Amino acid sequence: MLAALCAATAPAQAAPSYSRDVRPILSETCFKCHGPDEAAREADLRLDVSGHGHEQELLARISSSDPDEVMPPPHTGKALTPQQVATLRAWVAAGAPYETHWAFVKPSRPALPAAASDGENPVDRFVRAKLAAKGLASAPEADRITLARRLYLDLTGLPPTPAQADAFAADGRPDAYERLVDELLRSPAYAERQARRWLDLARYADSNGYEKDRARSIWPYRDWVIRAFEAQMPYDDFVVKQLAGDMLADATADDRVATGFHRNTMINEEGGIDPLEFRFHALTDRVATTGSVFLGLTLGCAQCHTHKYDPITHREYYGLMAFFDDADEPELLVPDASADQRLARNQKKVRAQLDKLWQQWPQGAVVREQRLAEWLADRRAAAKAWTPARVVRATSNLPMLKTFADQPGLVVASGDTTKHDTYALTFAAAATPITAIRIEALPDPALPSNGPGLTYYEGRKGDFFLSEFLARVGDGDAARQVTIARTSESFAKNQYGSHAANAAAAVDGDLQTGWSTHTRNGERHVAVFVPQDPVPAGASLSLELHFGRHFASSLGRFRVSFTDAAGGADALALPFDDDGRVEALLHLEDDALDDEQRQRLRDAFLFEAEDVAKQAAKLRGLHKRKEHATTMVMQERPVGHGRVTRRHHRGEYLQPEEPVEPTLPAALGATRRPKDRLQLARWLVSADNPLAGRVLVNREWRAFFGRGLVETTGDFGSQGAAPSHPALLDWLAVEFTETGWSLQRLHRLLVTSATYRQSARGAEGSRERDPDNRWLSRAARLRLDGEVVRDAALAATGKLSTKRFGRPVRPPQPDGVTEIAFGRPRWRADQGEARFRRSIYTFQKRTAPFAFYTTFDAPSGEECVVQRQVSRTPLQALSLLNDPMMVELFEAFGAELAARAGEAPVEQVLAHAFRRVCTRAPDNDELAVLRVFLERQLERVDAETAWSALARALLSLDEAVTRS
Repeated sequence: MLAALCAATAPAQAAPSYSRDVRPILSETCFKCHGPDEAAREADLRLDVSGHGHEQELLARISSSDPDEVMPPPHTGKALTPQQVATLRAWVAAGAPYETHWAFVKPSRPALPAAASDGENPVDRFVRAKLAAKGLASAPEADRITLARRLYLDLTGLPPTPAQADAFAADGRPDAYERLVDELLRSPAYAERQARRWLDLARYADSNGYEKDRARSIWPYRDWVIRAFEAQMPYDDFVVKQLAGDMLADATADDRVATGFHRNTMINEEGGIDPLEFRFHALTDRVATTGSVFLGLTLGCAQCHTHKYDPITHREYYGLMAFFDDADEPELLVPDASADQRLARNQKKVRAQLDKLWQQWPQGAVVREQRLAEWLADRRAAAKAWTPARVVRATSNLPMLKTFADQPGLVVASGDTTKHDTYALTFAAAATPITAIRIEALPDPALPSNGPGLTYYEGRKGDFFLSEFLARVGDGDAARQVTIARTSESFAKNQYGSHAANAAAAVDGDLQTGWSTHTRNGERHVAVFVPQDPVPAGASLSLELHFGRHFASSLGRFRVSFTDAAGGADALALPFDDDGRVEALLHLEDDALDDEQRQRLRDAFLFEAEDVAKQAAKLRGLHKRKEHATTMVMQERPVGHGRVTRRHHRGEYLQPEEPVEPTLPAALGATRRPKDRLQLARWLVSADNPLAGRVLVNREWRAFFGRGLVETTGDFGSQGAAPSHPALLDWLAVEFTETGWSLQRLHRLLVTSATYRQSARGAEGSRERDPDNRWLSRAARLRLDGEVVRDAALAATGKLSTKRFGRPVRPPQPDGVTEIAFGRPRWRADQGEARFRRSIYTFQKRTAPFAFYTTFDAPSGEECVVQRQVSRTPLQALSLLNDPMMVELFEAFGAELAARAGEAPVEQVLAHAFRRVCTRAPDNDELAVLRVFLERQLERVDAETAWSALARALLSLDEAVTRS
């Protein structure tokens, strides 16, 4: 269909094509005022659809010389050329036929052009036909050494060694090239290279962005992407898992890790921000990224108004946002068998040290047993004094509060938080007077840093801040506030030392003060509030808990208990009681305890006993899983707890309007309507989506040929470029989607084509007739990505580490790069093997990206990048020559070459060095230049330094950073 819409036709023989000839003119000069956006439309005239009946008026206006009548108006700075006016006249004369924009028409498989030989690659059949129509010819095939270097760099991001290139060159089998392609497609390096390209789309980074830009743990998502490429996961599964892996039936931990794709959005950790506002900004980023990556459309334009060029309405934009709005954003503890083993070893060591403290009691066993008995009696009395309250109603301003019939008093919060959350709890009337109220802040593995707080920001992860505790007795207007006379707590510490942080600060009427347990996350903490007068038996009691101090810091898991003990139960539960199990054991008598339970109580005693508490405190954290990594994931909200998505007037967070339901833009022509995020993901990679295959194959085509069949890789809309080879684009899209969505199969098809294997020199006259290589008359010469430049240098100098996966590393870079960011953090370069790992594993800080990659146009991870902009600047040459990372490689390579020169002829070592960097052998003139350079260096410096200077010159060659 696309081929039919865009087929080249001589103007003298037929009317202009609306898709190819007319729409680009109208889109550029008219649609802003006469296009899809009703609010911006002038004179109620819409030129992007048929049926308006104003074609003659259009011709009159574009031909007028009157500045008050001519269109486009002079103040727009746009004017039609005589050729464009003639095109519009011819179109109107032919009846002004309209066509649906080619990108919104589902592709059908076009017929293949006639083959020039048996078994000709389908890609070549389309390209050859187009070249013939343009009077051009293909370039001859590149030599084998060039092909080897091209393949290795494109597929693996690493150059071949001289031995690998020579082995291919000497392979006389007819399928030698295909064998090499298959070998590279199976290699771990292929997975790492393709994953790095995908991370540009995923806006991957290892920090949160914005002002504070603290480090985040999301590298397990990066590793998941690498493993997906290595496993040759079909692209449709690859997409579904990343957009909605958590919603799959029997979703695995890996499926959930994959949802990090849309958790790569930035997070603002400034104290005064509204968390919901920046959640809204994260949602707008998810919509824009989904549009760019999977639809090739600039959906972000419709955030504030109906798209001015494409048929995407303002309301439809928020309909797409609704698919993502019902997802929460927790962290996942990543399963790791080796981490489990390390944790077990650590716990065994701690167990031994606790046993040692028990056995070596300072005053001997008799005193020890007496102290334990006294402690048990005291704590059992205190524990039995408390009764969990029965919550009959729990509401909040925003977070979801859940209670449990079988666990009285327990409340679990989840979902969104604000910088001032309020929990309202109503309890069943107590049978006895209430002399004290206890709040237990409880840890939970589902909470950040095990809780007890619901805070996800790196600087306060797992913290909470109870700023006000209000108790009331009675119902409705008759309710009276309870005066709190005394408070106590098991532990208190404020992140901000200038403010009070104990339980008393939670009843002082000041929202700036409150109870917090900063630095002791993952533990159970207790605060007790004693009323001045007991709450009468049978009275209705309610609590109002306020959380926050300029930032979101609500409790994620807690329990409320009452006591009727005379004077209020000031005795607190154990300081080290990770989940309340110790207190539960205190309700049992000795003869009801098993050995493990007795040991648990004994450990709790050790952590509290004055005689050994100081030594025992060093072992605190026995229950924590510090060995395990976490990663940021998506989690769909429970049924019945969905958010209400609203259209936002002019895209403003503070201007929500009417509710909207999940919906797709009508222009996409969906025959079925997705209702949730999983259904959306499946639709995006279905035959029902006209853009699914086109956008993907075009992006992959650009990676191998230097420019897309649609040059505007991220914009298939009216403002985007028309396809240079529309039939080829459709054929590839249908072939890709109908044969298993295999990226590896697609890559193999592309790189085994004669089009890909052409020489970059081109046939005679090709540069004059095809200056931009739009018609593929030769191979492209491409500047390597910044990460590939570094990886190629590591490989050439023999320093590249093949270690894979894991936490990001820090190679050397110039001083001062990260110090410009908030907090002036220092970049401490790793030592040993980590220093030389592949660039995909480099720590990426958004506000201060790794300098070398940035110099070579790598993105910062702040937004989705579908097409890197390639620049050529003096700073790139200076970085190649002087970056500390490169200097270290020069020196290492120089030392190796100097050692070789002591055992082999100089010309042989020079040729070896050149091949390590450029793959091909130097010619005699090049070898002579290298010899002269080296000799001049040897006149001034020692041999190792001279060879290092030669290495510097070689690694800075244009050929070293270029794929030909």
